[in-house]
Amino acid sequence: MTDYRRLRVALLGAGAVGSQVASLLQKHADELADRAGARLELVGIAVRDVDAPRDADLPRELLTTDAESLIVGADIVIELLGGIEPARTYLLQAINSGADVVTANKALLATHGPEIFDAADQVGAEVYYEAAAAGAIPIIRPLRDSLAGDRVQRIMGIVNGTTNYILDRMDTEGAEFSDVLADAQRLGYAEADPTADVEGYDAAQKAAILASLAFHTTVPLDAVHREGITAIDKSMMDAARHAGYVIKLLAVCERLAGDSGETISVRVYPALVDRAHPLASVHGANNAVFVQAEAAGNLMFYGAGAGGVQTASAVLGDVVSAARRHIAGGVGVGESTLANLPVVPIGRVTTRYQITLEVDDKPGVLATVAGTLSDGRVSIATVEQTVIDAEGDGPAAARLVIGTHKALEQDLSETVDRLAASGVVERVVSVLRVEGD
Repeated sequence: MTDYRRLRVALLGAGAVGSQVASLLQKHADELADRAGARLELVGIAVRDVDAPRDADLPRELLTTDAESLIVGADIVIELLGGIEPARTYLLQAINSGADVVTANKALLATHGPEIFDAADQVGAEVYYEAAAAGAIPIIRPLRDSLAGDRVQRIMGIVNGTTNYILDRMDTEGAEFSDVLADAQRLGYAEADPTADVEGYDAAQKAAILASLAFHTTVPLDAVHREGITAIDKSMMDAARHAGYVIKLLAVCERLAGDSGETISVRVYPALVDRAHPLASVHGANNAVFVQAEAAGNLMFYGAGAGGVQTASAVLGDVVSAARRHIAGGVGVGESTLANLPVVPIGRVTTRYQITLEVDDKPGVLATVAGTLSDGRVSIATVEQTVIDAEGDGPAAARLVIGTHKALEQDLSETVDRLAASGVVERVVSVLRVEGD
């Protein structure tokens, strides 16, 4: 057996991912040592309750509630606690003690990333976070390293497995949102409180991380436009399918050109994706990230976006990288944010739309709608009208599904408000953006 140098590894958290990381560190110790060039010695696992049930059988002597003692003297600290505190405090303590850190904490990096990266730069440490953006999918290294010499123009990602599972079943089975959400909770895809997933918060955190890397710019979480999927219903799915689309919750990070220079847009919302686009074929709880680069062209990264053992794979990849850096020596590679591109609000974005309206079924209505759109600088590409059977003695109504050419979001939003107040529109059923052109 090769006599490798030993590196002390401290693990913070032993939940679904942490338990798998600890188990794999021990199970594959010899292989990992060969790959890293150092023996990775797990010196302890910080937990809130040493008696709590685990997803893996872990040696009790490794469990402790004293995280700070573990951090002191560790060469590599793996943070899998989640949340902001005490994770932020522990990571800063680890960095200031000279350790490299590995984290899957998207919420922490999206809100306190600059502080953590700056602290690492000050001491020459490095922060590894492959598992923070898309679970097991390798996307951080490709953006940070492989595409460092290219110009990323656009990223479209399905980065939340829960919402993709829900929307996929609504599309393929015609199921209702509430029914599929209940199934997702029973299967463990969704939490008892699914707000972070279905309202887009989780995806927005990941979008901020991806955009910061892709565009070499610090992207604050509050600069990310966010919409969830709770308003999506069966009728919207049916209309999308009829038009050749599928609805996906997308994280869109885009470089924009303008008269005053380049800007970026970062947004999360349910969008229509053409069924011929690669993202349309991402089913179940899987994730995918579609990258468009100036020189490399179109790149697709696909796989499991969550799961204990799957995410543990990404974490261990980071641990091996950190170990190799320790052996090689030198300072860590800092984050590149010198581009400092402005993040513009959603109103400055241009895209296509599908507008669904319920209107009075009488002469002149379509002309009024078309005129209002034209006055608002929104050009119609397609119109489909379906008569809705009148109930009782009330007037007949019709449903209009209008596809537009590209329009400015601000113009579109103001025009839809005018349509709603026009007197001929009974209800604005939905407004969905079309992505993937």
